[in-house]
Amino acid sequence: MKSASSRRGPRTMARTTARSTVRTPDGLDQVYGVHALQSLLERGETPRELWVQQGAGSRLAEVVEQAQARGARIKEQPRDLLDQLTQGAAHQGVVAFCPPLTPEGEESLWLKLRAWKAETPPLLLVLDGVTDVHNFGACLRSADAAGAHGVIVAKDKAAPLNATVRKVACGAAEVVPVYQVTNLSRTLAKLKDAGVWITGTAGEADASIYAIDMTGPTALVMGAEGKGMRRLTREACDNLAKLPMAGQVSSLNVSVATGICLFEAVRQRQLAS
Repeated sequence: MKSASSRRGPRTMARTTARSTVRTPDGLDQVYGVHALQSLLERGETPRELWVQQGAGSRLAEVVEQAQARGARIKEQPRDLLDQLTQGAAHQGVVAFCPPLTPEGEESLWLKLRAWKAETPPLLLVLDGVTDVHNFGACLRSADAAGAHGVIVAKDKAAPLNATVRKVACGAAEVVPVYQVTNLSRTLAKLKDAGVWITGTAGEADASIYAIDMTGPTALVMGAEGKGMRRLTREACDNLAKLPMAGQVSSLNVSVATGICLFEAVRQRQLAS
């Protein structure tokens, strides 16, 4: 007769082996959460494959039916497998697999800049060294809400456009253009030559963000969490501005500060129109 420990051994080993093989299908990115999936479908995009939690029932029926009607392969999976795949993130019982997002290049930025200037003063968000994917996703969401024309990031020291960014951005990562540039300070210099005013944010600045004119072509630069803008980036700015802080806290999270600054630009432009 086998002992209890010998009976448990093979089962534990099988379960561990199964867990180690859970991974995203080759060449695809995860997009998890009901809202993120709904945003995909509303934009006319169809995931290649959709994993749905077993027993989810009517809670996910409508969105799953929409995806299936558009050709997505549907697979039911146990909750613990979805938990493993998303590393414990709030997947809400559904994980979609889609082609990965890729940033646009500098050439695209310069081509589009001409078109924007012919229609309305462009509003660009520049992220200098923001590496936290949650902050990056939140910045994209604010950029979309404020109607920004795009977000500029450097190839180095920048958060990737991954599944967490897409989840936090709630659909904004798919619609807000992200331009990846090789040399950020050189890009800012070219923007200045093209008539775009560069405003960088720094806690030690003398001017308030509310005193900076952002009704014309504007690039708003936000520095990295904790360290702020790099020296060359700071030197490339036309203006430095700060958010007035009335309390004991000396600074705000970069994504919160981004939203405040972008909507100050929105406010100014609405008053000027």
